[in-house]
Amino acid sequence: MNKESMKARLKFKYVIVCALFLNSSCSFFQKEELSREQKRDHVLKNIIPPMISKNKLIITDFGAIGDSLSDSKPAFDKAIQACKMQNGARIIVPPGVYLLNGPIHMVDNMSIDIQKGAKLIFSSNPKDYLPTVLTSWEGTFLYNYSPFIYAYQVKNVAIIGEGTIDGNAKDSFNLWHGKQKRSQELSRKMNHDNIPVEKRQFGKGHFLRPQFIQFFECKNILVEGVTITNSPFWCVHFLKSENITARKVKFNAFNKNNDGFDPEYSKNVLIEDIDFNNADDNVAIKAGRDYEGRRIGITSENIIIRNCRFKGLHGVVIGSEMSAGVQNVFVENCTYGGYCKRGIYLKSNPDRGGFIKDIYVNNVEFGEVEDCFFVTSYYHGEGKGFETDIRNVFVNNLKCRRVSNSGLVIQGYPTKKVRDIQFTNVKIDSCKTALSFTNAENIVFNDVVIGETVKVPSSAK
Repeated sequence: MNKESMKARLKFKYVIVCALFLNSSCSFFQKEELSREQKRDHVLKNIIPPMISKNKLIITDFGAIGDSLSDSKPAFDKAIQACKMQNGARIIVPPGVYLLNGPIHMVDNMSIDIQKGAKLIFSSNPKDYLPTVLTSWEGTFLYNYSPFIYAYQVKNVAIIGEGTIDGNAKDSFNLWHGKQKRSQELSRKMNHDNIPVEKRQFGKGHFLRPQFIQFFECKNILVEGVTITNSPFWCVHFLKSENITARKVKFNAFNKNNDGFDPEYSKNVLIEDIDFNNADDNVAIKAGRDYEGRRIGITSENIIIRNCRFKGLHGVVIGSEMSAGVQNVFVENCTYGGYCKRGIYLKSNPDRGGFIKDIYVNNVEFGEVEDCFFVTSYYHGEGKGFETDIRNVFVNNLKCRRVSNSGLVIQGYPTKKVRDIQFTNVKIDSCKTALSFTNAENIVFNDVVIGETVKVPSSAK
């Protein structure tokens, strides 16, 4: 055998051995599909609340007076500086009403403990929230008025206690909703035109309301026990953050766009045992808007919402700003505290792109709603060129007493159908329209009853 033939045979054997190795490797990694519970428990293992510092700083020791009139902002600034010097502390707010003429900017290893009988109430003067800070508004990064409680690029932070945080925004920032259109459209144009973020300067002269509480590029977050009310815009915004626990929070937030929790570009999030009462979405999962969201490409994922009571506009929403994609969302063992317009709502349009997939709804009950379960790829009937891939949604044990409009709705897009949706053990007692599916495929039903259960058929007499 000549050298060329021998080289050819050796090369052939090498290719065969590599192919066999790759095949065995694929077999090794292609494990049996995990169950919903296994996937959820895997996510839970990665969510660990931060440790609360043993250092205690009492805000009244820094000059704060809980008389609802004296400005406690200087006292908080001093306490936060002390917290920073000590590499962490728990700032205790005893009973009283504490006015803050300006925002709280959190630092590493900082906890705010708002005790029972204590209230933080924020100024209604927009000038108090300047200079502007880097933030995001409806899925577009820009500079705007500071959120009232703002944590940027910090770790191990918490807001805890049985007290109240009052945004005092009903007669101030809330009124900006009717004035925001010009700036809103400008922010979206800057997004689409890829204008550098440092040139996206809003704040004075604009009417984009700041978020109430925002964690931006943070790790290890806890929000527990507090009551949140009278927010200027979204109540709690988790932006590009991870390892988040929110539990036992109460919302009484009735201003415009008073969403409860908005996780955006965030992962490993646990939202549990919450009493919602919001004028807008209870939980709205987002992942950026249009061009910028697709460019950034940070998926919102591994989000668990459980043991909550829904009340307000919508229970759980994904979208519409979700251009980087949303996946691995678990909504389970939740019920209602009152009316919701829609129960579960997945919404996008052909401007967004991205995907919504691997969504698990299990043991969820609503009382009276307009629509129980609603998926749309054509939100507001607008957009083109970037259809959203919506698939792999599993609904099990969903109940609803009364639906004034539609029970189950799926509105796909002609060139990108909604697909692979499974309904199991769904019971809707009454509704106007049971099913409305368009541009949808591979929709599976197991034990679905809409209206009264049909029993033994009557016999001929």
